[in-house]
Amino acid sequence: MDPDQSPPKLIAHLRAEVDRAPGGRLTDKELAAMSIDPSTARRQFKRHYGMTFQAYHRARRMGLALREVRKGERVAEVRNGSGFESESGFRDAFTRIFGEPPTAAKAQGGLFAERIETPLGAMLAIADDEGLRLLEFVDRRAMERELSILRNRLRTNVVPGEHKHLDVVRSQLADYFAGKNLEFDVPLAPAGSPFQLRAWELLRSIPTGETRSYSWMAKKLGDVEMRRAVGRANGENMICIIIPCHRVIRADGSLCGYGGGLWRKKWLLDHERRFVNK
Repeated sequence: MDPDQSPPKLIAHLRAEVDRAPGGRLTDKELAAMSIDPSTARRQFKRHYGMTFQAYHRARRMGLALREVRKGERVAEVRNGSGFESESGFRDAFTRIFGEPPTAAKAQGGLFAERIETPLGAMLAIADDEGLRLLEFVDRRAMERELSILRNRLRTNVVPGEHKHLDVVRSQLADYFAGKNLEFDVPLAPAGSPFQLRAWELLRSIPTGETRSYSWMAKKLGDVEMRRAVGRANGENMICIIIPCHRVIRADGSLCGYGGGLWRKKWLLDHERRFVNK
């Protein structure tokens, strides 16, 4: 993977078209009219986002519909703006994604996702009104399992969309990678067991630019023999960098156990030490 790879121009073009007319549909004929080969578009979009262009467009429309419903818009007006011809089709699609019909969704937060490009590769950020739920590198093997865990625990689905917490994490990640500010204050809402939440909170206490061992964590959590459990909890952390599991190393100082790859773990530690020690 090329860490500096930016989205292909075709992908950026397709996303711009979705954002320009989110309530409509881009047919193969319309893509061809924009000098875009439909088969190439589908192939590149699936490779870049892990979902088809049509699935992205549909999820994006549902995310916008949820936002409008929660703002108090009438369901009939939201349905008209979302591109659905029938009320039943809109209601069924909405319920499949969010777990409840639009008439009951004013209190439904939904999970909104955004892809964020970084010097270490693309990341996926997911947030709802409670805070940031996930921040992972998109090439992490456990991504699908983590998305399934979020959907099941929170009983809703993930859709592409905008959210104030996503705006904050995008800005703070840019400052972090630029070395302007290595600290984060975006609200976090990790989904985990009581033990996992304790372990993740302990990770956040490790000062920037420093490291701790698994034994240190186990002792702090009440049992020095819990190193394996600590390792599992760190591996199941869904909010990387901000909940800094990369700052945990072996007692002998060697690196191990990072889902994003040891090369990223080393880069992050070197980056933090460089700017903290300036």
